[in-house]
Amino acid sequence: MNAKERGRRRFLKEGAALAGLAAGAIRSASGQTLASEISDVRPQDTRAYGERSRFETTVRTPPGTLSISTPLQDSMGIITPSALHFAAIHYNVPTIDPRQHRLLIHGLVDRPLIFTLEELKRLPSVSRIHFVECGGNTSPRSVVERRGAGADTIHKTHGNTGCSEWTGVPLSLLLQEAGVQKGARWLIAEGADAGKHAMSIPLEKALGDALVAYGQNGEAVRPEQGYPFRLLVPGWVGVRNVKWLRRIKVVEQPFMTKHETTSYVSLYPKLDGKTRWFQFEWGPKSVITFPSAGQRLPGRGFYEISGLAWSGGGTIRRVEVSTDGGRSWKEAQLQEPVLRIAHTRFRFPWNWDGEEAVIQSRCTDDRGEVQPTIDEMAEMWGVKTDFFQTTQNSVILWNIIYPWKVTREGSVLNALFS
Repeated sequence: MNAKERGRRRFLKEGAALAGLAAGAIRSASGQTLASEISDVRPQDTRAYGERSRFETTVRTPPGTLSISTPLQDSMGIITPSALHFAAIHYNVPTIDPRQHRLLIHGLVDRPLIFTLEELKRLPSVSRIHFVECGGNTSPRSVVERRGAGADTIHKTHGNTGCSEWTGVPLSLLLQEAGVQKGARWLIAEGADAGKHAMSIPLEKALGDALVAYGQNGEAVRPEQGYPFRLLVPGWVGVRNVKWLRRIKVVEQPFMTKHETTSYVSLYPKLDGKTRWFQFEWGPKSVITFPSAGQRLPGRGFYEISGLAWSGGGTIRRVEVSTDGGRSWKEAQLQEPVLRIAHTRFRFPWNWDGEEAVIQSRCTDDRGEVQPTIDEMAEMWGVKTDFFQTTQNSVILWNIIYPWKVTREGSVLNALFS
């Protein structure tokens, strides 16, 4: 019997606890009148561009700032709605007329090219589901600095990631049309925002799975996501996914741009004071979205633990869940589809006995890489674990196993540094 079938059988067996819900855990629907809760929607009330029900109130936070987070605690499946997808903005959100916007490809190429949006749309396109994640997502510094100010919720700790279906032109096709010259090793991608945000990308990645994306979840990318088109570098730190893309220059070596030498560097103690500049790919990462910090369980009984797992270098092959603080682990069920460099939904049946519990998840990708513990991360950095509670250093690409504590009262708390 394979692992998938064993997981299914265990899920059905443990899920039998659902029968207990019929014994008073859920109020009977008899005698309730649904008609009083229903009102007619007249044709003239429908809108040309649809809106969600007024009873749905999930939003990104904090609004009106340069970084707004995805409410992962309310997520369903693996696709993040465009309206709830996180956005990290370094300078501003430019207002761009797509009819006037251009993409220039130049540098070490045989034929410098300029593309309009309409010309890009005439080229062969692809649609792929990928996650995008800010390099500082789950950073321990942000948790410590904001503790007591909302940082104990998953919305704040993990909300700078989202997963969408992206549509666009493979960057490799555009570079092929331009004719990359011998000696080219990197490219510089530049945006049209006020600060001309720019990033260095190795040519190997550009010729691999990178996209110039003009579509997100079946419609045009939204302004805060890079309208009219953006660079998508699957699996790599979000800052390299340059938005409002206006220029690509093919070069021999990286340009060491502003953010490559300041905000997105890490000073590893084990490197004797040297700074690590180029950090690209997200390792395997997972988090339980329900129950998660900021939520509350109404009482003991059956709950389905659910969460997301992803890897910047491949496909999630296994997710395990612990409900006893990591002393024991059981395999969770992966919900289809399971895609490369995309969020993967996992589920695990749990009968909570009403006692204090620490729940957490860990994942393994198809390369055999396993999500690390905080102790393993500390060893990689050459520090003790408590270093992460006090450091002002930039800690990016932090993919540790993340714990939530369920109290006897049913409150769910961030248990990372408790």
